[in-house]
Amino acid sequence: MKLHVKRGNSSLFLLHMTCDSMVKDALDAICRIFRMILKVERLCRGLEDLSEHGIAFPPDMVGLTAQQIEELRLIDKWTPICVPSGGCELRADPIGKRNGHAPNEKMREVLKKAITDARHIVSPRQVEAGIVMTEKMAESALDIIRGAVMIVYPMGLPPHDLIQLELDSKEELQGPVAQDVIERTEGELWFSGKKLPEDQPLKAFLGTNEKTTAVVKVGKKGHGAPSREPVMSVEEQKQLMMHQFQKQEELKRLEADEDDNYLDSKWADGSSLKREYLGLSNITWKPH
Repeated sequence: MKLHVKRGNSSLFLLHMTCDSMVKDALDAICRIFRMILKVERLCRGLEDLSEHGIAFPPDMVGLTAQQIEELRLIDKWTPICVPSGGCELRADPIGKRNGHAPNEKMREVLKKAITDARHIVSPRQVEAGIVMTEKMAESALDIIRGAVMIVYPMGLPPHDLIQLELDSKEELQGPVAQDVIERTEGELWFSGKKLPEDQPLKAFLGTNEKTTAVVKVGKKGHGAPSREPVMSVEEQKQLMMHQFQKQEELKRLEADEDDNYLDSKWADGSSLKREYLGLSNITWKPH
């Protein structure tokens, strides 16, 4: 069977499981894949910054102006080492997190293509296409990003760069970014407003039809039940609104028409039968 995994009302991905699979195993897979998808998105945002403003400053230089760096006699030893292929272009970082030595246009395109390709693999739109997500697919998205970084920065990135920390799985997440992640120990699975016990098979709640697709929602323990599925989908709501609009426009048009407009119609002419009998119905006139 296919599990259409959602968080709240947002689609995440499709997952293939068997009816005999335990809820615990399904939740394991969902949490692992979801963590990988979030990592891909964080890396893509990091690559966007990298392509525009170069590598990250050391932590003690972040947010400082060039004058402050000079006054404090701070030295960035990584800038002369981590040089992008083909040289760099000066593109100052307005928030002072990166050194402003951006890759050239050709190398920026390499990074941008990696961003597009990686996001496509883990996109929720894969659900609409009926494509089932696997850990291998999510890992391939990470490999695309890793390969692009190696092409653009053959000498690697500084160990303190958030992109390198993510690639090495040494990231320390904080704030809203950390709250998005669902660790396995805090995850729970819901179906039709009911929390699924992990020691039960999926078929106990979803049936035994291996061809079915069931919408399940993943959430964090202690956050309560996720919102139920809407009665109508977004597309169905659009169709209903369009139908109502067309109906209102038709009523307006009918109200605007005069009540005796029908008298201009051929069928409403009381003398048409007489003219037809006398052969006078299709008479044309030509000047002499």
